Amino acid sequence: MPYVMRNADGDICGLCEQPQEGYAEEFLADSDSAVVAFLDRPAAVTAVSARQFKLQLLAGGLLDEVDAWVGQQPREVQIAYEYSGTFVMDSPMMKAGFSAMGFTDGQVLEFFSAAAQL
Repeated sequence: MPYVMRNADGDICGLCEQPQEGYAEEFLADSDSAVVAFLDRPAAVTAVSARQFKLQLLAGGLLDEVDAWVGQQPREVQIAYEYSGTFVMDSPMMKAGFSAMGFTDGQVLEFFSAAAQL
């Protein structure tokens, strides 16, 4: 039976085995629907393969635009884009690229979530 932590919106954001004063004081049964939903939520996507990333660019009609943008970047960005096996959402280069393309944080998350399905 867990003690739950909640975020500012009131959603469960963590579970503790013991009460944590000021953080996790609310006790819920293991079978409580909110606890079950929290435990069954899909894992957040933080990285995708290069194949998934580039296929998602293609699916979104962005591949040519991104290829052109990368071609104008410093050599280390070009090498990373061409030879990386994995694209990590919160890497500095990735953040800079998505920012340059005008993506919001929510759009980046949607992009990676969609890419992970490919």
